[in-house]
Amino acid sequence: MDISNKDIAINALIAAAYSVLTIVISPISYGPIQVRVTELMVLFCFFNKRYTIGLTLGCLLANLASPMALLDVPFGTLATLLACIGIMFSPYLIVAIIWPVLFNAFIVAGVLTSIGEPYWMSVLTVGAGELIVMVASYIIFMLLKRNKKFFDVIGARQHIDFKF
Repeated sequence: MDISNKDIAINALIAAAYSVLTIVISPISYGPIQVRVTELMVLFCFFNKRYTIGLTLGCLLANLASPMALLDVPFGTLATLLACIGIMFSPYLIVAIIWPVLFNAFIVAGVLTSIGEPYWMSVLTVGAGELIVMVASYIIFMLLKRNKKFFDVIGARQHIDFKF
């Protein structure tokens, strides 16, 4: 897979957007109950596998600002990387939205246990927040599907004629 200067620049922009927006909305981006709105961006991997790099880096940078950075950087970033990989290989968008919910719910819940949060309750709260974002993202992408220009803007290379 050849990576061009354009790919590097786009991934840098994605990383910057993900990290800055996550930090700006930090009251809802971190903790036992979180709705990380920037997770919408992970669905870009459904259309272009190369965005996994920028999204993973953006998550790492955002997690540096987390109150639990010591654990959030390695484990939260791993959750995003695994979610992006699952999304890349998903045959349908509806399947793609499952990966971020599962990986974030179970991995981030493990991080939260280090501050005394109960594991299964954290799985539920983190998973619920992620599910809210993924369902909203699914709806947004289904609406954007009608706009072919959108796929040019995001540099889509696969799933351009995706079904639900």
